[in-house]
Amino acid sequence: MEIDDIRALIDEDLAGEFDATKRELMNLRFRAATMQLADVTEIRRARKRIARINTVIRERELAQAAQ
Repeated sequence: MEIDDIRALIDEDLAGEFDATKRELMNLRFRAATMQLADVTEIRRARKRIARINTVIRERELAQAAQ
């Protein structure tokens, strides 16, 4: 999911995506620890997706404060 796709989401969907990605990251870490994860770069992708979501959330908070 790219930053433009994330910015297109409404606040409720953004929160849902954040929760789902956090759960996915936890599952990926568990699978990596038990040697069941074939592609370890999925962990990095999930962390970047969380960072992008947090960036959009913060941008929206700053925009609200500016008004």
